[in-house]
Amino acid sequence: MIAPANPLRGLASDSAYIHSVLQTIDGPIILVGHSYGGAVISNAAVGVPNVKALVYIAGFAPDKGESLVQLVTMNPGTDIGPATLTTRQYPLPGGGEGTDLYLTKSAFHDAFAGDLPHNLTDQMQAAQRPFSNEAFGSLSGDPAWKTIRSWYLVATQDHAIPPVTQRFMAARAHATVVEVRASHVAMISQPEATTRLILEAARSVR
Repeated sequence: MIAPANPLRGLASDSAYIHSVLQTIDGPIILVGHSYGGAVISNAAVGVPNVKALVYIAGFAPDKGESLVQLVTMNPGTDIGPATLTTRQYPLPGGGEGTDLYLTKSAFHDAFAGDLPHNLTDQMQAAQRPFSNEAFGSLSGDPAWKTIRSWYLVATQDHAIPPVTQRFMAARAHATVVEVRASHVAMISQPEATTRLILEAARSVR
């Protein structure tokens, strides 16, 4: 098992990095992505023949030309937006500035992890990694879910990606779907259901 860090800088560059990691792995790969990570695996798996299954945990599964901001606003129900985000500038390697997005402390629990205790979500909020506005607005390439079998865990109490949007993306990808009563971080609040889905995907390629 390997859990490479997602750079969170931009969909094209993040996907290229994960793609490069996948190319170092021998044998069949079950690729799992949560939230933005779903968009990354959708792009990173293209052209890697030993990726045998994609597993989305309340994840974005964009089609070609779609962005996260387009998908997250296509249906009502998200609590993530200008009022719940803090922005910070950071320097770009070639000059200029990028913008990082952080969920505010007041919104983090309800928007992201409403089924976890506040003492835990306060720690999660303080330690959250910066997410580039460029990644939020990046357009997807042709996604791997069009050719690779997919599984999708729908979090029915998600206030980040509305459940109706999750169901739409899962149906479009012809994914095997399991629904669980969980917030956006279903892998933390419902670890057993998450593990079962990943193992189901793994068993399918044996």
